[in-house]
Amino acid sequence: MTNTPPVCNYEGSDYQTSFWEQGGREYEDRAEAIALQKMLPQKGKLMLELGAGAGRNTPRYAGFEKIVVLDYSTTQLAQAQEKLGHANPKYTYVAADIYRLPFRDNLFDAATMIRTLHHMADAPKALSQVRNVLQPGAIFILEFANKLNLKSILRYWLGRQDWNPFTLEPVEFVKLNFDFHPKAIRNWLDGLGFSIEKTLTVSHFRLGVLKRIVPAKLLAALDGLFQPTGAFLQLTPSVFIKAMVEKTVVGKMNESPVNVIELFKCPDCGSEKLEEKKDHLYCPNCQAKWAVHEGIYDFREKV
Repeated sequence: MTNTPPVCNYEGSDYQTSFWEQGGREYEDRAEAIALQKMLPQKGKLMLELGAGAGRNTPRYAGFEKIVVLDYSTTQLAQAQEKLGHANPKYTYVAADIYRLPFRDNLFDAATMIRTLHHMADAPKALSQVRNVLQPGAIFILEFANKLNLKSILRYWLGRQDWNPFTLEPVEFVKLNFDFHPKAIRNWLDGLGFSIEKTLTVSHFRLGVLKRIVPAKLLAALDGLFQPTGAFLQLTPSVFIKAMVEKTVVGKMNESPVNVIELFKCPDCGSEKLEEKKDHLYCPNCQAKWAVHEGIYDFREKV
C-alpha cells in the first residue's frame, strides 16, 4: 500500500444522532437540502456519494438510478443500510479511503462530497481521485468549510485569532478539521479540469441565538434566498460549488455497469479484473483480497 494522508475515522461514532438529530442542527440540514435541490441534476444513471456517513443526504439524490454510498467507517455505512435498505439494489455500500478510490476511471456521471473535504489533509489529492472516476460532462457538487467567513474575519481583525483568513493555505483549527479559502478551492478544481457552474453560500444564520428564536424551517427558507449571493461573495461558514468535468474526452469512457463487480478496480494495482468470491473480491493481478461483509465492500485494508 502506498502512503496516504491520515484519515478521520468515524468508526463507532453516534455522529448522526449526537450531531444532527440532537445537536440543534435542523436549520443547517434544511439549508443544505435547499442548496442541493438548486444544484442537483434532475436525473442521472450513477452517483457517487463521498463521505456519505449514515445516509443523511442520500434520499435527496432520488433522481439517480443507482448510488454508490461511500464512507471510511463501516459502522456509519451500517446505519445508512438501516435507513436506506440492506437489499435495495439502488444502493451499493463501499468502505474506502478517498485518497485511494477503488473505482474504474471515467465511470460516474455525478458525485457529491458534503461535509467531507474539511477532513482532508491533502485536499488536492482527494479531489484528483474524484476527478479520475468522473465521466466527461459529469457534475460534481462539493461543499467545503470556508476560512474566509465573516466570523473569522472579525476575530482576526480584533486580534482574537492568530491565523489569517485572507491567505490561500488551509487552516487546521482542530486535528484533521480544515477550513479552505474559496479561491484555493477554485484553483484546485480548475487545475483538475473542472469548470465551475454555480456557487452558493450556505448557513448565513448559523448563530445560536437565531436558531433558538426562529423556527428552523423559516430560517432555512431565508437562507435559501441569500444562497445565490455566493456567485460574487463568499463569507459564510459553508460554501457549495457545482462543477462540471470538461467534456474533452481523455481515455476510455466506461459504460454504466450492469453488475456491481464492474464498478471496481483494485486500489493497490489498478486492475479492473476483480473476481467476486463468497466473502471477498479477489485481484488475480496482485493477489489482493478485499472483504465483503454484510453487504459492504471494504477496500480499506486487504484481508
